[in-house]
Amino acid sequence: MPRFFVEEENIKDNIISLYGDDAGHISRVLRSKTGDMMTVCDGSGNDYEAAIIEISDNTVKLEIKNTTYTESEPAVKIILFQGLPKGDKMELIIQKCVELGVYSIIPVNTERCIVKLDKNKEKKKIERWQKVSESAAKQSGRGIVPQIGEVMSFGEALKKASQLDMSMIPYELERDRGLKEFLDDYRTKNGRTLGIFIGPEGGFAFEEIEKALNSGILPVTLGKRILRTETAGMTAVANTLFYLDM
Repeated sequence: MPRFFVEEENIKDNIISLYGDDAGHISRVLRSKTGDMMTVCDGSGNDYEAAIIEISDNTVKLEIKNTTYTESEPAVKIILFQGLPKGDKMELIIQKCVELGVYSIIPVNTERCIVKLDKNKEKKKIERWQKVSESAAKQSGRGIVPQIGEVMSFGEALKKASQLDMSMIPYELERDRGLKEFLDDYRTKNGRTLGIFIGPEGGFAFEEIEKALNSGILPVTLGKRILRTETAGMTAVANTLFYLDM
């Protein structure tokens, strides 16, 4: 069944109203008609099974037939702090990590980032990345659309991470603490929020690793092989949720 997201303000008197791109997709791409059923999520964990009662290229109205609670959201909220990668790698990272269950993604400008975004480019990129997140959330049956935050400096990211229960930073020189050991410790704290720091191509500078450790972020190894930036985040998110959410 097709899945869409709606702002809570567009749900009134048992009627859901969809506008813009979603309405156009339903009418022109899906070629839906009156009476067809859709799943619409309010982004707060509620799924509505609803029937189309009015349809045009610009507006679709649906009548709610049944309401259920979304069961696809993990108990742990993972915030991915992703060093800005080159090219379109960020879109791949967002798409796959949203499918896997990440709660939000914050782009981070680190010392070894090759990509430098001015404010105008940053705004356009974030808008594009948010659309990628929404598309992946629809496809994977998420109960929320993970937010793509504004680009932060490494220092700002560390400050943000200090508000979380625990955070890890995969580091190729770490030998003692594996992901399982980190997650065992996390479980004992009954945590609900978890940060994952991933560097860009070339990884983090040594000074950044030191700052992270001094901020209480724990280094972990993801194995004997060095992973690309677009692989490392997916690996950390997937293994974390496999261990904590199954």
